[in-house]
Amino acid sequence: MSAQPTSNDPDEVDRIVEAWRRERPDLDVAPLTVLSRVTRLARHLDLARRGAFARSDLESWEFDVLAALRRAGAPYRLSPGALLTQTLVTSGTMTNRIDRMVAHGLVRREPSPDDRRGVLVRLTDEGLARVDAAMADFLDVEASLLRGLTDAQRDELAGLLRIVVRQFDE
Repeated sequence: MSAQPTSNDPDEVDRIVEAWRRERPDLDVAPLTVLSRVTRLARHLDLARRGAFARSDLESWEFDVLAALRRAGAPYRLSPGALLTQTLVTSGTMTNRIDRMVAHGLVRREPSPDDRRGVLVRLTDEGLARVDAAMADFLDVEASLLRGLTDAQRDELAGLLRIVVRQFDE
């Protein structure tokens, strides 16, 4: 049985950084030590997400829309504009996505009770069941990805990443 890797064990990023330091000693490659790992992690996480969502017969973009509706709470409905804000896509893309999800029975459009011209997108029972199953599977995957960290390390990493990501969210 092999020992659990530690934070000091070299990885592929260390090899890349060392090569750049050798080839371009005039450059400060320190940002690579963090952001190359974030990039590699994002790729692995994307593959893990796709697998978790596929087990619930969902595409990643479908999960994003369904999850936004689920997080809204009962009766699980939002305006298309609110979905745009939460999923960071254009209005044309959102219209196309909603159309496809209506056709698959995951959501339905209904008139807004507050605006005669407005429309709300609402989860169907099928959409609710699928997003709940996908979320449970996804959280199992994410927990397994973090199993090498203590609770304190996970909290520290979350806090540090919050600082970096905040500049993009503001």
